[in-house]
Amino acid sequence: MRLPWTVHGQGRAVAADAIVRPEERLSWPRTIGIGAQHVVAMFGATFLVPVLTGFPPSTTLLFSGIGTLLFLIITRNRLPSYLGSSFALIAPITAATASHGQSSALLGVVAVGLLLLIIGVIVQLAGTRWLDALMPPVVAGAIVALIGFNLAPAAKNNFEAAPVTALITLFAVIITAVLFRGLIGRLSIFVGVIIGYLAAVIRGEVDFSAVAAAPWVGLPQLQAPANPFAEPGVWLVIPAFLPVVLALVAENVGHVRGVAQLTDPSVNKLTGRALIADGLATMIAGSGGGSGTTTYGENIGVMAATRVYSTAAYWVAGLVAIALGLSPKLGAVINTVPAGVLGGVTTALYGLIGIIGVKIWLDNKVDFTKPANQFTAAVALIIGVGDFTLSGGNLSVAGIALGSIAAIVVYHLMTLITRLRGAGAGSTP
Repeated sequence: MRLPWTVHGQGRAVAADAIVRPEERLSWPRTIGIGAQHVVAMFGATFLVPVLTGFPPSTTLLFSGIGTLLFLIITRNRLPSYLGSSFALIAPITAATASHGQSSALLGVVAVGLLLLIIGVIVQLAGTRWLDALMPPVVAGAIVALIGFNLAPAAKNNFEAAPVTALITLFAVIITAVLFRGLIGRLSIFVGVIIGYLAAVIRGEVDFSAVAAAPWVGLPQLQAPANPFAEPGVWLVIPAFLPVVLALVAENVGHVRGVAQLTDPSVNKLTGRALIADGLATMIAGSGGGSGTTTYGENIGVMAATRVYSTAAYWVAGLVAIALGLSPKLGAVINTVPAGVLGGVTTALYGLIGIIGVKIWLDNKVDFTKPANQFTAAVALIIGVGDFTLSGGNLSVAGIALGSIAAIVVYHLMTLITRLRGAGAGSTP
């Protein structure tokens, strides 16, 4: 069977003023090597999500690889992307697991995927203009920021469990990020985890007993989501998950625009397909016991460093992730990562998620002299960081969900009031 990629040049190198486009590839040995780089890039962040949420790491890796291949198929092999675990889902998964069990959290993941898929279909049919109107940069930035900052208590609890190991891990992340350039600098989270883990082993904080008993090859642990019709109480967890969709939309749209800017503007037409693919991948993952997926900034870094945007490398990465997911022993090793390491790395990582929201404001030059922008960000962040909760009967809306709703309502309410009072175009909020 003839493969869809043409060889770039001689297949050996990329000129300083050139890129390898999605429909091209280098020689297969070089393509496999770059695919392996993508696996390393996604691995550190992807395995942290199941470790932090209690999901089986091997299951999450398996569905991550499957989701990546599905994404490439649905986007017609034109949009390079790796679908790793989404950090935006950590808070609602943790809350749902604590209140109604892990199967209810999986139901929430499936609901997120379904809503994302529906939004993708609408975008495919109607374009993204309605999304820009619903979620302008000040709203999108506030939602992404509060998702990261809402997780601060979880980072604090892990940090305090083993502060010495946590400090070693945190400083390893920080020093790697500024000491090294290129790929190693972009993998500072992964490098920090490795250094912190070695420190934890030396300090006797790692238990390897489960690793020896785990087989090298086998199916990962699979689990079905809760049946809301048989367990009506699990419906209550879904409201906490739905605002996460806004963050996933922002991540996917940003990824598509970033790739389009560096390769071909026509890639923007694939935004709807990207959302559909990520939604479907998230639904499949949640249906089998894995976490939701999203496009990965770490892998964008690999593309920028290598100037190779070939989707062939992502097929390699997806297949390798599937192979890793079929190794229970690897999953057992990942599960040995101790609390101190998690505390150190999440202190940086959760903060970085919050800063991505701030970056959205900066990149879009959000004017914070305007009251609507000020109050949208201020109210949403305090609600998210303080984990405010509103309860009525059996339904409660908290933290991320409530902050996201507040961001949308405050912005559009203040905008409407300003327009109704007859403000001119130059005096919009």
